[in-house]
Amino acid sequence: MRTDLVESALRHGLRIATLLAASAIVFGLGLSNLLRNVDRYEPALVQFGALALLGAVLAGEAVLLARGRAWGRLRLPVVALVVAAEVLSYTALPAKSTSTGVDWVFGAANWVGVAVLLDRPLRECAGFLMTHEVTAVLHLFLFDHPTRGALARFATGSVTVVGFPLCVVVVASLLHRLSVSASAAHLELERVRTADAAAAEAHQLRLRRYGELSATAIPLLEGLADRSLDPEDAEVQRECAIEAARMRRLMAETNSVADALLHELRHCAEVADRKGVAVELDTRGRWPEPPPAVRRDLTEAALTVLATASSRARVTVVGTGDLLSVSVVADCVEVPATVPSAPGVHVEALHHDEQVWMEARWQPTS
Repeated sequence: MRTDLVESALRHGLRIATLLAASAIVFGLGLSNLLRNVDRYEPALVQFGALALLGAVLAGEAVLLARGRAWGRLRLPVVALVVAAEVLSYTALPAKSTSTGVDWVFGAANWVGVAVLLDRPLRECAGFLMTHEVTAVLHLFLFDHPTRGALARFATGSVTVVGFPLCVVVVASLLHRLSVSASAAHLELERVRTADAAAAEAHQLRLRRYGELSATAIPLLEGLADRSLDPEDAEVQRECAIEAARMRRLMAETNSVADALLHELRHCAEVADRKGVAVELDTRGRWPEPPPAVRRDLTEAALTVLATASSRARVTVVGTGDLLSVSVVADCVEVPATVPSAPGVHVEALHHDEQVWMEARWQPTS
């Protein structure tokens, strides 16, 4: 989705900015403070080791960014490595120098940890920053014998050490929430558009069905209403039975079934069943699913004969790989063969001794 792409681009850009800020702080401000006070550390090699650990983490973050990947399962060990680098630096820190310029790791390790945890929930980043603060506080109380001035200095430094990285984390969290809201709004918009399209399609389908029925069913109903047609007339009864079967077929076309052709034939046969006609439906072979226009031509021949049958009828469906046939035999008056409209459909009819046989064939390959 477009909103996901926008969020991914924004988060990727924020990761790059955080990495650049962390690198500038570690190798700029942190390294300069370390070199400026190198003679005060006991020993100085420990501080360079801590700096190397933080630099390795930043290098790993740069490689992952270049490949478009995240830390994954390595995230927790890497965060532990950042905390270990901070603890290592404090082991060689001179007395009474916590949160001073000598304590370079106090303002550097926090940014490295945030760079690793930027794409994680806010609580994880806040937990790391609290761990960072607790480590510095423990060193202050255990090794520095804190004075009021030292506590004030630590509290003032903590505002920037915790506040600035936390602001970046909050921005990342807000970006994620905005992305979730935008995605939900996009999905709702798509749902409304789909519903509107479905409603418009259903309306067009209803209009099309009304047009299909209006050519034959409506004149018949109007004739019955104005008494120009006699309900007792056998021909009128036959036309009514045919229209009833067509209506049932139209209703069956909307159903989602495994074999739409057999489903529609059964609905056509119900009209004959209601008249007391014994209908048999026999199927042989297998056949591809014909399109709706072809199904309508195949069932039209069957429903015409079924609606006219007197007492019995037999419908046979035979399918092969390249031919589908629907034939019906019934005892009824002679009926003309239906005229197919779909290409590849052919209809034949025979009448003999009050028996009518009609067959509709469809060749998919043609």
